Amino acid sequence: MEFPVDVALAELVPQLPTGPRWWYEVKLDGSPDTSMCLIAHAQVPLPDSFGFCDHLPMVDIRDRSALRTLVGEVVAGLGSLTHRELTPALEQLGMPPVPEDAGSKRERIELSFSQVADAELPQVTRRVLEQSYFYVSASVRYQMEDLLWEEDAPLKIPKKARRELARALDLSELARNHAPFLRLLDRFWITEEPGPSIDDLLNGRRPVTLRDRIERHVFRNPGDWSAEVLFENLGVFEAGDARFARFLEGLVSADVLLDEDLQRATVSTVNGYLRPAGVELRLTGDDGGYPLFTMVSTRLHGNRRPKNIIFASLAKPDIRFRSSVDNDIEIAGGDPDDILVYDWEIPIEGLRWRDVHAWWQTTRKFSSEIDARKNLYQRLLKSLPKNSDGQRNLYIAYHEILKPSVEVPALLPEVWLHWDHKTVQERGPEALLRSRMDFLLLLPHGQRVVLEVDGSQHYTRDRGRIPDTAKYAEMVAADRDLKLRGYEVFRFGHDELKHLDAARDLMRQFIPDMFRRFRVSNP
Repeated sequence: MEFPVDVALAELVPQLPTGPRWWYEVKLDGSPDTSMCLIAHAQVPLPDSFGFCDHLPMVDIRDRSALRTLVGEVVAGLGSLTHRELTPALEQLGMPPVPEDAGSKRERIELSFSQVADAELPQVTRRVLEQSYFYVSASVRYQMEDLLWEEDAPLKIPKKARRELARALDLSELARNHAPFLRLLDRFWITEEPGPSIDDLLNGRRPVTLRDRIERHVFRNPGDWSAEVLFENLGVFEAGDARFARFLEGLVSADVLLDEDLQRATVSTVNGYLRPAGVELRLTGDDGGYPLFTMVSTRLHGNRRPKNIIFASLAKPDIRFRSSVDNDIEIAGGDPDDILVYDWEIPIEGLRWRDVHAWWQTTRKFSSEIDARKNLYQRLLKSLPKNSDGQRNLYIAYHEILKPSVEVPALLPEVWLHWDHKTVQERGPEALLRSRMDFLLLLPHGQRVVLEVDGSQHYTRDRGRIPDTAKYAEMVAADRDLKLRGYEVFRFGHDELKHLDAARDLMRQFIPDMFRRFRVSNP
């Protein structure tokens, strides 16, 4: 295989990896100083991923060739539009613009789609599924959704658990509300696309669809089918884990069951078969007064939603209760801007930058959203220790890598875990250790992730000259305490982040891995 950039690449890498698990793309990346970029992809995680354009947002070694082929066939349907209509349609789908004089409509579509980077392909896919410019058949939609959802590392639900669950469900209870139940089936399964039989063609009859048979055997003749038979016909037992999880969440929703007692009883039945597999439907919020259940791992702690997040403080906060009954606190004395307290409700999807930006703009009375974002960025950066380049570089790299989107989790620096008006010396053996966390992310469904940057002061004394096993033991004990309270802790050595370029490289690999681990969608 030959590339027009051999000379440039030879200066970066002496030999390109080869083999059946590697494939390459040459992409125009649009930067002012680079015209072409070679991106290497592998189907297995490797110790060192190759991405020869430093400004690419994140290292992503997932193979999206199947998704690219499928979406490419679908967007070809834009050819039904006029040249003038095609330009805004490409923009709405998140595809690069192509001038009207660049060729035929087909050529413009193909050129635009060829410039969609692999990292941007999931977002383009979502928009294709939401658009109204052309029709996407149920079977194609099904394939696109499966490929898209599998990227979020869905929880595994084995076939045995699915079948045993189906045998335990009462179909008459699940289908008591005709229209909502059918809408749910239409949403997740292919119910309207049969192939006409030869007999149908010869006799001019409309083919009988799965939806027709559901109407007959579930509603007109209740008792004909059990839940197991219905699931078999729908393809539930062979479906991807992500589709099955979403289907169960819909099945126990208020939109389908319309009865809270029935919701809770059905969830109890479902969980009896899912928990041995390490997953469960958990109450994570409400939907118009009805309980809202989400599929989560049983290893995920049932954390309460945070109420007051004290972070980015420039001094130790002087706290007092306005109401101990309601857990309402206030900062007494000093400059109120020295201590930040986020007291808005934390959404079920976690705390994202859009939430923090809105809070800052509202409470600080900024008229411009852009000015509020810039001001908040500088204020949070100011709170980081001046003697910790590692913390500052992690913070900067996180923002640089994810800056196009406000839908990603907010990275909160210097978060107070607990507070005591007395010092450690005054409190003695009962002192609470490690009062602050370097960084905290509040992820979907109550997941809490702590990022710690460890310098030598964490395990030495006398300015790093003498190892201190007592300090190390305190750090390990504090980690255990955090994990038992439902936090996941990831530690970085300061030397890993000492230089900004190294921090960027590390975060490009760590962030997508972390998002997949905790099922965080990355717009």
